[in-house]
Amino acid sequence: MDPISSALKIAASGLEAQSTRLRVVSENVANARSTGETPGSDPYRRKTVSFTSEVDRLTGADLVQVKNVGVDRAAFKIEHDPGNPAADADGYVKMPNVNSLVEMADMREANRSYEANLQVIKQARELINLTIDLMRG
Repeated sequence: MDPISSALKIAASGLEAQSTRLRVVSENVANARSTGETPGSDPYRRKTVSFTSEVDRLTGADLVQVKNVGVDRAAFKIEHDPGNPAADADGYVKMPNVNSLVEMADMREANRSYEANLQVIKQARELINLTIDLMRG
């Protein structure tokens, strides 16, 4: 397989991986205040994404793949909110272990990586078009 096709395949794997990362960040942000339903129950637990490098047998290129979507085992925050249905007898509620600042930074990084992979695809397409034009003329 030619190098330009390999570049396209590598960039496409990056797009897919960063799309998954953006989806997970979106879930975390959406559930940043999701408590349990009953007193003492656990709230939403932050999700994490880990990646791995996988060699494509056809091209020999290293592609990025989502290794797994796991959960962050960090401790839950505790807030005093006696009116919450998930509050214990003392009025304390377990809150998700989601930090909005961390999620926003992660989202920004995933977005930049996604855009970089899109740029690689655009450049590869331009090179393919230039090659076709040279072959015609």
